[in-house]
Amino acid sequence: MFDFSIVTNWFDNLLRVTCGLSSFWAILIECVVVGVVVLTLYALIAMFMIFFERKICAWFQCRLGPMRVGPWGIFQVVADVLKMLIKEIFGVDRSDKFLYAVAPFLTIIASVTTFSFLPWNKGAAVLDFNVGVFMVTAISSLGVIGIVLAGWGSNNKYSVVSAMRGAVQMISYEMSLGLCMITAVVFCGSMQLSDIITAQTGPFQWLIIQGHIPALLAFAVFLIAGNAEANRGPFDLAEAESELTAGYHTEYSGMGFGYFYLAEYLNLVVISGLAAAIFLGGWAPLNIGIAGFDSAMNMIPGFIWFIGKTLFVICILMWIRWTYPRLRIDQILTLEWKYLMPLMLCVLVVATVCVALGLTI
Repeated sequence: MFDFSIVTNWFDNLLRVTCGLSSFWAILIECVVVGVVVLTLYALIAMFMIFFERKICAWFQCRLGPMRVGPWGIFQVVADVLKMLIKEIFGVDRSDKFLYAVAPFLTIIASVTTFSFLPWNKGAAVLDFNVGVFMVTAISSLGVIGIVLAGWGSNNKYSVVSAMRGAVQMISYEMSLGLCMITAVVFCGSMQLSDIITAQTGPFQWLIIQGHIPALLAFAVFLIAGNAEANRGPFDLAEAESELTAGYHTEYSGMGFGYFYLAEYLNLVVISGLAAAIFLGGWAPLNIGIAGFDSAMNMIPGFIWFIGKTLFVICILMWIRWTYPRLRIDQILTLEWKYLMPLMLCVLVVATVCVALGLTI
């Protein structure tokens, strides 16, 4: 398995030794390069996800999807982005100008920061703290503030109702999401995402295999809660078009709306990437204890494994979105507080007992 830290160490030595730069300038250049790479990946993946979901949605509804702009419609998203960039940005009368303006930036900052935690390959995580699971949960919560400020600052009744719905839903499902991560921490013995993936290397060591039923239940609940955290169907009460027009971003245009739009799709990627890293081994290959098979699997680069697993989870979440109708707000809260939350508390206790008794693989 290739360790990407070899590349980063080479670049660091190039700046410090070959170019003779001081630590301050070397670190500054490295931060700028990493920032450019992250933002570029963020934009490209968002464009791919928009096109990908349009095609998946069309496939579920027996349609073709975008087909006119470019071969198979691949440039439709590019045209949409250009339109959004040049679209007029208008103001809203009697709105809170500061809150209205700052809300999209809070949402996009939370999304970009959590995106930076994704471990694409061994040694290729931008942010890899020893309390990474805690940091991801804490930073992702900033997105709720952006939604509330957008609804309140817009001075629109529909936007306010949407913001309240979104805040209640996301704060509620963060509980189950956090318990799922804690269950994985109990099994793997670390809160650092790279250590969690390292604990899943080896024959039959993916968490959904070595953790038995508790890990499978935690994985299923993680997908449900993650879907609700990303405000996607059937949990898209905050953007219920038939009731609230466009929800909390009704009064936004241009890139103000674009930031919310990008954040929604990248939050889907973040949730799927975390599910792949925590429960499916991340960049760890599938090993079954047979030398020839394991050697062939180990030849596949780690980032290919991670991207493949992430796309697998994304397809599951899209399948759920385009299969089930939108739930009511009382049904969503009942599902969380009466079923998922008690279930995950029981799963956490069972997982702790299994680890204490050495019942994992």
